[in-house]
Amino acid sequence: MLEVDKLGTIIILNGTPRSGKSSIASIIQKTYEGVWMNLGVDQFMQMTPERFRPGIGLRPGGEIPELEPVIKVMYRAMYEAISQFSRLGLNVVVDVGHHDGYSAPLRILTDCARILDGLPVMFVGVRCPIDVVMERRMKTWNVGYNTDGTVPKPVALWQKLVHDPGIYDMEVDTSVFSSDECAKLIRHELENGKQPKALQLIKNTEIE
Repeated sequence: MLEVDKLGTIIILNGTPRSGKSSIASIIQKTYEGVWMNLGVDQFMQMTPERFRPGIGLRPGGEIPELEPVIKVMYRAMYEAISQFSRLGLNVVVDVGHHDGYSAPLRILTDCARILDGLPVMFVGVRCPIDVVMERRMKTWNVGYNTDGTVPKPVALWQKLVHDPGIYDMEVDTSVFSSDECAKLIRHELENGKQPKALQLIKNTEIE
């Protein structure tokens, strides 16, 4: 049930595309107690006008620099919304892929951490080896390796940059655990009473 006099819990699942974030988020919504809203990159992109897409889903590489100021505002808007959900007693699960691989550093993760300051936030790193990511990309989108057998540059950049600075409250590896098992591990961590502090550290840490 909704507890309007209590701050909602926020779980941020951060990882590359095809790392399994969305599947974990879906299971959290279905199995955790209370009301869990799902707000992340896919939902936000659906709201974004076509001419500004992929919006916050823009991959690393600095390919569309003219879009970057808008992306920074979009991220701020999304996290301001997340903070309001929590303040109204709604739990939120967020699947996103934070990186700072733009044409110039935008420090978006640091800004978002400051927006959520004082709220109960667990920052979870969703890891997945590059060979498994590539296998999932081929199954889902029928796109894979370059003709010379190398990993496409944008995919390699995602893998390299999405976990900077690598400060998390916990990490899960979706090549080792199923989505259901990852959701259970996260719930266990939530219930152990330890105070999440990753975003508090990130708030005061500039990504190099």
